[in-house]
Amino acid sequence: MRKTLFKWHSYLALFAMLPLLVISITGSILVFKVEIDSLLRPHHMLVGYDRTFTIEQRERKGLDDLMLSVQNAYPAYLLAGWELFGTDTEQSEVLGNLRSDTAYAIKKNTDTWFKIYIDQYSGEVLSQPKDMEHYITDWLLELHYAFLLHFSGTIMGAIFGIIMLFLGVSGVILYRKFWRKLFTLRLTSAKRILFSDIHKMIGIFSSPVLILIAFTGVYWNVSIILHEVMEHGFEEPHPLIFEPYHSPNISFEVLKQQASKEIPSFNATYLAIPNEPNMDITFFGEVATSNPLLSQYASMVTFDHKTGDLVASSDIREMNVLRKFDDSTRKLHFGYFAGIWSKVLWCIVGFSPVLLMLSGLIMFISRRKPRIKK
Repeated sequence: MRKTLFKWHSYLALFAMLPLLVISITGSILVFKVEIDSLLRPHHMLVGYDRTFTIEQRERKGLDDLMLSVQNAYPAYLLAGWELFGTDTEQSEVLGNLRSDTAYAIKKNTDTWFKIYIDQYSGEVLSQPKDMEHYITDWLLELHYAFLLHFSGTIMGAIFGIIMLFLGVSGVILYRKFWRKLFTLRLTSAKRILFSDIHKMIGIFSSPVLILIAFTGVYWNVSIILHEVMEHGFEEPHPLIFEPYHSPNISFEVLKQQASKEIPSFNATYLAIPNEPNMDITFFGEVATSNPLLSQYASMVTFDHKTGDLVASSDIREMNVLRKFDDSTRKLHFGYFAGIWSKVLWCIVGFSPVLLMLSGLIMFISRRKPRIKK
């Protein structure tokens, strides 16, 4: 049984080596995606960059005014989503500065999404519309979970994620008695034995986090696949958008204020604007909670896209365990549940499959050489 498991562990690792290297390297980089974006593009990402910005000026403009600024600047696009940041929202500060709002828009007569940054305090539009893979970290994100192949790549990502999960679990089973020689590193031994010790030690220390990352990654990809299949089928294209699907009489600022009253301590962090027929308006947001794993999008309030009437509200604090787990996969995968320290740990451990693949490959080649000579 152990020999069979070892063979599956070895051959699947060889089969999936290159895709898993891509996933691991890009994943480690993307742990600090916001920080990297802020360093590379501070004029987009940071509010008040290179100019005086007092506390008195830190008052958000109304959501309707901000949306109008973007629509006037780029009339060929229709808004489909809006990410809100402020002094009282999670992940609102980076590198000592406040983050700017991000508007998501679809070009008219297409189904292509674009990203636009805007200063939520002055109303200044900070960038031109750029597609969702234009910036380097967005390109890396698409490469990370879909290999730049969109829906087909998402399926591939799920498959290789399952392989990564199997490798983590099978490694724990194969070396379940690791504590006997936990810190053994036979530096003077043969190359194969030395790299075997390195392989086991890295795997032992990284396996709990790697298994968690792999499981949440598979969970996300499978969720995306199921959503696409249920909403659009395998062949049905996304509907093209020609005009807004919501009533022009609706005030998003009024709905935002109403949403904050529907759920105690609710603070809106993302607005989903109807971009398909029969899609309603939904505010996602954070609430005061002692659970560090609940994300900033955990709770939601939905309004009718034609009348603006309340349709439903969902307070994550009142949801069951499965719903809370579903939400917690976001922080567990990206590792930002305990500030900078958990992100550093996730970054380091996320890179460990590269070392595991290299040491495992050397071990495999070393085992093959005596057989070839014989």
